[in-house]
Amino acid sequence: MSRNDESIENKSTEEAVEEEEAAEAAQPEKAEETVEEKAKEEAVEEKEVREEREAKEDIVEERVYTVPLARAWVSPRKERAPKAIRILKSFIERHMKPESIAISEGVNERIWRRGIEKPPRKIRIRAVKDRDGKVSIDLAEAG
Repeated sequence: MSRNDESIENKSTEEAVEEEEAAEAAQPEKAEETVEEKAKEEAVEEKEVREEREAKEDIVEERVYTVPLARAWVSPRKERAPKAIRILKSFIERHMKPESIAISEGVNERIWRRGIEKPPRKIRIRAVKDRDGKVSIDLAEAG
């Protein structure tokens, strides 16, 4: 190796060292950013946990019912699904004594799935009553 080759290698190694130092200098900034991002994520998670806990505290009563809707089939064909909704509401009023009733989209779609003429003969629901006396009706999970 000649002197020129050695000087080129030294320059290239010096450049490499400088690049590494620059990269190391940039990494603490990235580390600070990641620490901030982690702190934000933790704050969001804590908020979600707090909201879930508050929601659970608001639940006064939770029950799972199988509501018979067969009486809706006594009605004329074009009135059966609306009749099934009325039967469901009256069932909940009789069993839970609510101030108001909120039927979820899932329950409504399950009743109306086969159209106005053929609602289901029965439906499994989960009724949740909160402190204000409002009852929310959702589909019961299978299992």
